[in-house]
Amino acid sequence: MKVMAAIRAQRRSPLLHIVKSAVATLAAWLVALILIPSGPPPVFAAIAALLVVQPSLNQSLLKGVERSIGVLVGVIIASLLALLLGSAPWVVLLAIVVALIGSWALKMTPATTNQVGISAMLVIALGAATPDYALMRVVETALGALIGFAVNLILVPPIAVAPAHAKLDVLGAEIAATMERLASALEEPQTRAQREELLLTARLLRPMREQAESALDDATDTLALNPRSRRHRGELDEVRALLERLSPVVTQVLGMTRAFYDRYDDDVSRETAVIGIAEQLRRAAHDVRLALRQTGTAAVPAETTTLPALTRPYTITAPTGDHWILIGALLEDLRRIHEEITEDIAKG
Repeated sequence: MKVMAAIRAQRRSPLLHIVKSAVATLAAWLVALILIPSGPPPVFAAIAALLVVQPSLNQSLLKGVERSIGVLVGVIIASLLALLLGSAPWVVLLAIVVALIGSWALKMTPATTNQVGISAMLVIALGAATPDYALMRVVETALGALIGFAVNLILVPPIAVAPAHAKLDVLGAEIAATMERLASALEEPQTRAQREELLLTARLLRPMREQAESALDDATDTLALNPRSRRHRGELDEVRALLERLSPVVTQVLGMTRAFYDRYDDDVSRETAVIGIAEQLRRAAHDVRLALRQTGTAAVPAETTTLPALTRPYTITAPTGDHWILIGALLEDLRRIHEEITEDIAKG
C-alpha cells in the first residue's frame, strides 16, 4: 500500500464542515473554561465538539450520545481502578484493557469502545481520578457535545439532496445511452470485441445505481432533525420514486445486453423483429430522459419531447431459426422496462 494513498482521501470534506468543526472546538473550549474555571484544560469538551460535528444533524446527535456514553463508562472504570489501585503507570494500562474488554462485553460500537478506552486512560494519566474530577469530565464532555450539535444546527444545517439528484441524473443518462448503444448493435453486425465492450460498458450501470442509492441514503439522513427539511422533502421523494423505478430497469438492460452477447450471430440483425426491438429501445431511452426532465434533474437533451414514446403498440413478426430465443428474451425484458417507465410518465 502506498503511504500517501493511506493518508489522503479521494474527496475532501467541504470547507464549511471544516469551518464548523473549528468554530465548535473553539466555542466548546471557551465556554468550558468559563463554566468550569478550576481544573485542567477542557480537553474533553473540545474533543467532543470536534467529533460531534458530522455531515448530518442525525449523525451529530448519535455521535454526541456515543461520545458522552463512552466518556461516562471510561471515567467510571478509571475512577474505580484509581481508588482501588492508585495511579501508577501500570494502572493506566490495566484501565485501558478493562475498558476495552468491558465495552466488548456490553456490545458497544467500535467508536464507543475506543472512546471508553481513551477516556479511562486520560483520567488516570492526568493523575486526578477523584469523584469530583470524574463528574466534571462527564459534564465537560456533555457540554462539548451539546455545543458541537448546536454549531452544526445553527451554521447552515447540511442538506445533501442536490448530490442525490446529480447521481440520479448520471444513472438515468447512462441507462438511456446504454439502451441506444444496444439498439445500434442490434441493427448492425458486431465483432466479438464490440460485443464485449458493449457488455462491459453496460455493467457500469450497477456501481452507478449503488452510488445513487448511497447518495439517496445520505440525503435522507441529512433531512432528519433538520429545520430546513420541509422545503426539500418533496424533491427527495421525487428522486426516491424515480430511482425505485429505474433500479429494476438497470437489471433489465443488463439482461438484454447479456442475452445479445450470448445468443448473437451475424444473421440476427436481419430479423425484422430485432429491428423493431431496436426502435423500442430508442423510445425507452427517450422516456427515461423524459422521466428525468419531469423529476427536475440536470440537463436533458433538447430533442426529448414531452410525450412518452413507448405508448405506441409494437407487433412482431415470427423470427427464423433459433433467433426466437434471443428475441423472446429481449422482448420479455423490454416488456418489464415498459411497465417500469411508462405508467408514471403518463401520470406526469
